[in-house]
Amino acid sequence: MSRMGRMGEVTEGAGRRAPARPLRRGVQLMAGLVLYAASIAALVHAGLGNMPWDVLSQGLSHRLGWSFGTVTIVLSVLVLGCWIPLRQRPGVGTVLNVLVIGLLVDPFLALLGRLGTPPLGVAVALTAAGIVLNGLATALYIGTRLGPGPRDGLMTGLVSRTGWSVRLVRSGIEVVVVAVGWVLGGTVGLGTLAYAVGIGPLVHVLLPRFTVPLERTTTGAGAGTDGPGGDRTGEHVAERRAVEAG
Repeated sequence: MSRMGRMGEVTEGAGRRAPARPLRRGVQLMAGLVLYAASIAALVHAGLGNMPWDVLSQGLSHRLGWSFGTVTIVLSVLVLGCWIPLRQRPGVGTVLNVLVIGLLVDPFLALLGRLGTPPLGVAVALTAAGIVLNGLATALYIGTRLGPGPRDGLMTGLVSRTGWSVRLVRSGIEVVVVAVGWVLGGTVGLGTLAYAVGIGPLVHVLLPRFTVPLERTTTGAGAGTDGPGGDRTGEHVAERRAVEAG
């Protein structure tokens, strides 16, 4: 075989990656979303401070008399509506994010509620476990590259359209939702602060370990894009940076 022929084979091989297994992506996505719902319930039940958006969800739940999960779903749908002017595109992971987390958080809260109000030591341990679990859950579902969660997509969309830094946009959004949620009766405390400080480093460490390698196409209009079905690596990277910015 000629040298040029060998070079062609090497180049062609280098331009491809092993295709991602749909089963692995689906299982990983669902595991991440289930664990995410469990992490929300852990922090809410601990009572030392919720994640920023959950402060708002809890406050609205108190005011409206709706369940925490119902408010979470409604808020997610409203946030998705904000994607339209930002020209963000949801994926299957986005839709499942709304449904799975919203539907499971109430059963998890009910299960933890059977244990009664935790003493301070247990509450601290539950808060720490919830934050670590949330970091793992975030890495799992983002790593599938099947679509960002509604709130992550809002952040990355605003960053893209405004040119502002990820940290500025994320911080601005979370300050607003925490303030509104606190006024409505949501729980803000050391757990909220610990989450804000810890989630970025956790995702930074865990995400590379759970990011699914995708097939890289080398021909046609999709050359240079990752994976079947139009997975958007650029959006994945922006979403990852939004979460890691903490």
